Amino acid sequence: MTFALSDMKVSSHDLKQGDKIAEMHSYDGDNISPQLYWEKNPDGTKSIAVFCHDPDAPLISSPGTYGFTHWLVYNIPPTTTELQQGCQDYAKGKNNFGEVGYGGPKPPEGHGRHHYFFWVLALDIEPSLDNGLELAEFLQKVEPHVLGMNRLMAHFER
Repeated sequence: MTFALSDMKVSSHDLKQGDKIAEMHSYDGDNISPQLYWEKNPDGTKSIAVFCHDPDAPLISSPGTYGFTHWLVYNIPPTTTELQQGCQDYAKGKNNFGEVGYGGPKPPEGHGRHHYFFWVLALDIEPSLDNGLELAEFLQKVEPHVLGMNRLMAHFER
């Protein structure tokens, strides 16, 4: 899947582009998902999806994907423009902790700074995907349906 950015805008009250993620959003902290806001959905958007991925993680999963998935939320109605902090709504995918829902940053101790990309995707498909998808299978299903995307990046280190 290519990740060409669109005119969508992603922001957060909890995360600032390029800044450190607060401890409360880390796995060892309160493990609470951050608030996210997006705007400028492309025409034809029928659902929204959000995921958080750490490409710096030393993990290669089958089928050959890299990095660590921390969060996958989808089947979000197109009129929704925000996920509140600690959001438990909508369909949730599996993270690489083996859990469904949000799993905050927890890079290996001494591994240095990791970068966390919070992606928002505008899709031209109705919100009807099954719960519990892993990121690779989710992306395989939605790739032909991505109308626009953008992301916010923050970092964390232990």
